[in-house]
Amino acid sequence: MSIAKVIEVLAEGDSIEGAVESGVSEAARTVKNIRSVYVKETQAIVRDNSVAKYRVNLNITFVVGDEVPS
Repeated sequence: MSIAKVIEVLAEGDSIEGAVESGVSEAARTVKNIRSVYVKETQAIVRDNSVAKYRVNLNITFVVGDEVPS
């Protein structure tokens, strides 16, 4: 049987996709077996009437206690 856990991560990037990639790659430095990511919220940071950065609030799901087939 597998157990899944979810962590919440806030990340920033030059695009929404870039922010998601940044969050996942940073989480992957310490979390193994990442299976999915759910983008809960997005936000754009505006400077001088132009979008400067994007921020995302992510739920990252990873598996712990995976049984190894014998």
